Amino acid sequence: MRCAAASVLVLAMISTVAGCAGGPPLPEPDVMEVMLPIPADQVKTAVADVLTQGGYTVDQDEDGNVTTGMRQEIRSPWNGLLRWRFGVGKSRVEARVVPQDDSTTRLRLQVFHRGKDGLFDSWEDAETPLPQSAANEIRLIKNALRLL
Repeated sequence: MRCAAASVLVLAMISTVAGCAGGPPLPEPDVMEVMLPIPADQVKTAVADVLTQGGYTVDQDEDGNVTTGMRQEIRSPWNGLLRWRFGVGKSRVEARVVPQDDSTTRLRLQVFHRGKDGLFDSWEDAETPLPQSAANEIRLIKNALRLL
Protein backbone atom coordinates (compact mmCIF):
# COMPACT_ATOMS: atom_id res chain seq x y z
CA MET A 1 0.00 0.00 0.00
CA ARG A 2 2.83 2.37 0.86
CA CYS A 3 4.42 1.72 -2.58
CA ALA A 4 1.16 2.62 -4.36
CA ALA A 5 0.86 5.88 -2.42
CA ALA A 6 4.47 6.76 -3.21
CA SER A 7 3.97 6.06 -6.92
CA VAL A 8 0.83 8.23 -6.98
CA LEU A 9 2.77 11.04 -5.27
CA VAL A 10 5.63 10.74 -7.77
CA LEU A 11 3.18 10.72 -10.69
CA ALA A 12 1.46 13.85 -9.32
CA MET A 13 4.80 15.64 -8.96
CA ILE A 14 5.86 14.73 -12.51
CA SER A 15 2.57 15.93 -14.00
CA THR A 16 2.82 19.19 -12.06
CA VAL A 17 6.36 19.87 -13.26
CA ALA A 18 5.49 18.88 -16.84
CA GLY A 19 2.53 21.26 -16.77
CA CYS A 20 4.83 24.18 -15.95
CA ALA A 21 7.30 23.41 -18.73
CA GLY A 22 5.53 25.50 -21.39
CA GLY A 23 6.93 28.82 -22.55
CA PRO A 24 5.31 32.22 -22.07
CA PRO A 25 2.20 32.89 -24.16
CA LEU A 26 2.75 34.62 -27.49
CA PRO A 27 1.48 38.20 -27.69
CA GLU A 28 -1.52 39.01 -29.87
CA PRO A 29 -0.63 40.30 -33.36
CA ASP A 30 -0.43 44.10 -33.47
CA VAL A 31 -2.68 44.74 -36.50
CA MET A 32 -5.01 47.57 -37.47
CA GLU A 33 -7.18 47.93 -40.54
CA VAL A 34 -8.92 51.19 -41.48
CA MET A 35 -10.82 52.74 -44.37
CA LEU A 36 -9.58 56.17 -45.36
CA PRO A 37 -11.48 58.69 -47.56
CA ILE A 38 -8.27 59.47 -49.48
CA PRO A 39 -6.92 58.14 -52.82
CA ALA A 40 -4.48 55.21 -52.56
CA ASP A 41 -1.47 57.11 -53.94
CA GLN A 42 -1.72 59.74 -51.20
CA VAL A 43 -2.13 57.06 -48.52
CA LYS A 44 0.90 55.13 -49.79
CA THR A 45 3.00 58.31 -49.77
CA ALA A 46 1.85 59.20 -46.23
CA VAL A 47 2.61 55.67 -44.96
CA ALA A 48 6.12 55.80 -46.43
CA ASP A 49 6.76 59.30 -45.03
CA VAL A 50 5.52 58.47 -41.51
CA LEU A 51 7.52 55.24 -41.33
CA THR A 52 10.66 56.92 -42.67
CA GLN A 53 10.35 59.67 -40.05
CA GLY A 54 9.89 56.93 -37.43
CA GLY A 55 13.32 55.46 -38.20
CA TYR A 56 12.35 52.69 -40.64
CA THR A 57 13.86 51.94 -44.05
CA VAL A 58 10.85 51.66 -46.37
CA ASP A 59 10.42 49.41 -49.44
CA GLN A 60 7.36 49.70 -51.69
CA ASP A 61 6.05 47.64 -54.59
CA GLU A 62 3.40 48.25 -57.28
CA ASP A 63 0.85 45.97 -55.59
CA GLY A 64 0.37 48.31 -52.62
CA ASN A 65 2.71 46.53 -50.19
CA VAL A 66 4.89 48.65 -47.94
CA THR A 67 7.51 46.82 -45.88
CA THR A 68 10.29 48.03 -43.63
CA GLY A 69 13.51 46.78 -42.19
CA MET A 70 14.16 46.91 -38.46
CA ARG A 71 13.62 50.33 -36.93
CA GLN A 72 16.73 52.45 -36.41
CA GLU A 73 16.86 53.05 -32.66
CA ILE A 74 19.74 55.53 -32.61
CA ARG A 75 21.31 57.49 -35.43
CA SER A 76 24.91 56.38 -35.16
CA PRO A 77 27.28 53.65 -36.37
CA TRP A 78 26.42 51.73 -33.19
CA ASN A 79 22.78 51.19 -34.20
CA GLY A 80 23.54 47.79 -35.78
CA LEU A 81 25.25 46.58 -32.61
CA LEU A 82 22.38 47.90 -30.49
CA ARG A 83 19.78 46.04 -32.58
CA TRP A 84 21.87 42.89 -32.98
CA ARG A 85 23.05 42.30 -29.44
CA PHE A 86 22.44 44.88 -26.73
CA GLY A 87 18.93 46.18 -27.48
CA VAL A 88 15.85 45.18 -25.57
CA GLY A 89 13.43 45.61 -28.47
CA LYS A 90 13.29 45.89 -32.25
CA SER A 91 10.36 46.30 -34.60
CA ARG A 92 9.43 46.26 -38.27
CA VAL A 93 6.23 47.10 -40.15
CA GLU A 94 4.23 45.62 -43.02
CA ALA A 95 1.40 47.64 -44.58
CA ARG A 96 -1.03 46.89 -47.38
CA VAL A 97 -2.69 49.77 -49.25
CA VAL A 98 -5.74 48.67 -51.29
CA PRO A 99 -7.79 51.16 -53.31
CA GLN A 100 -11.54 50.56 -52.87
CA ASP A 101 -12.55 53.21 -55.43
CA ASP A 102 -11.13 56.52 -56.66
CA SER A 103 -11.50 58.27 -53.33
CA THR A 104 -11.44 55.50 -50.69
CA THR A 105 -8.54 53.32 -49.57
CA ARG A 106 -8.27 50.38 -47.18
CA LEU A 107 -5.07 50.33 -45.10
CA ARG A 108 -3.94 47.28 -43.15
CA LEU A 109 -0.87 47.82 -40.97
CA GLN A 110 0.93 45.23 -38.83
CA VAL A 111 3.86 45.82 -36.49
CA PHE A 112 6.17 42.92 -35.62
CA HIS A 113 8.11 43.43 -32.40
CA ARG A 114 10.81 41.25 -30.88
CA GLY A 115 12.40 41.72 -27.47
CA LYS A 116 14.79 40.20 -24.95
CA ASP A 117 15.60 40.67 -21.28
CA GLY A 118 19.39 40.69 -21.30
CA LEU A 119 22.63 40.54 -23.21
CA PHE A 120 22.78 36.74 -23.41
CA ASP A 121 19.07 36.11 -24.00
CA SER A 122 17.64 35.31 -27.41
CA TRP A 123 15.16 37.48 -29.30
CA GLU A 124 11.49 36.46 -28.87
CA ASP A 125 8.16 37.84 -30.09
CA ALA A 126 7.01 40.50 -27.64
CA GLU A 127 4.25 43.04 -27.11
CA THR A 128 4.78 46.20 -29.16
CA PRO A 129 5.62 49.34 -27.16
CA LEU A 130 3.07 52.13 -27.52
CA PRO A 131 5.19 54.54 -29.64
CA GLN A 132 5.71 51.84 -32.31
CA SER A 133 2.23 50.25 -32.03
CA ALA A 134 -0.02 49.84 -35.05
CA ALA A 135 -2.63 52.14 -33.47
CA ASN A 136 -0.07 54.92 -33.04
CA GLU A 137 1.26 54.48 -36.60
CA ILE A 138 -2.31 54.73 -37.96
CA ARG A 139 -2.85 57.88 -35.87
CA LEU A 140 0.34 59.42 -37.30
CA ILE A 141 -0.71 58.49 -40.86
CA LYS A 142 -4.16 60.03 -40.36
CA ASN A 143 -2.48 63.13 -38.96
CA ALA A 144 -0.20 63.34 -42.03
CA LEU A 145 -3.27 63.05 -44.27
CA ARG A 146 -5.03 65.77 -42.17
CA LEU A 147 -7.88 63.45 -41.18
CA LEU A 148 -7.68 64.13 -37.45
